Amino acid sequence: MSEMDMLRRFWNSPIGPKTTHFWGPTFNWSLPIAAAVDTKKPPEMISLNMTAVMCVYSAMFMRFAWVVRPRNIHLMVCHISNETLQLYQLSRYLSAPRQLEQEKEEEAGAK
Repeated sequence: MSEMDMLRRFWNSPIGPKTTHFWGPTFNWSLPIAAAVDTKKPPEMISLNMTAVMCVYSAMFMRFAWVVRPRNIHLMVCHISNETLQLYQLSRYLSAPRQLEQEKEEEAGAK
């Protein structure tokens, strides 16, 4: 199969660039990209409510991407990435008070 045939086949496929099955996940990648950028911010800036909502949202859409026909692996990978990053952010938020307490104890012990 030539490269042109493969390109034509992808172009005309049910998950190709002519469909929302392609463009939806493509634009959805902005969510995990933003979450990855936010990992550099201090944990005090993390919104617990928004992070929890994003976890639920990505979990729901992972399931949707799996059951929709044709199965949308592109969307599923996007939401797996977002879920992973959001759970990491959630863990940073939840461990921040403990880390601050440890830092205060270390400062008090050093004096």
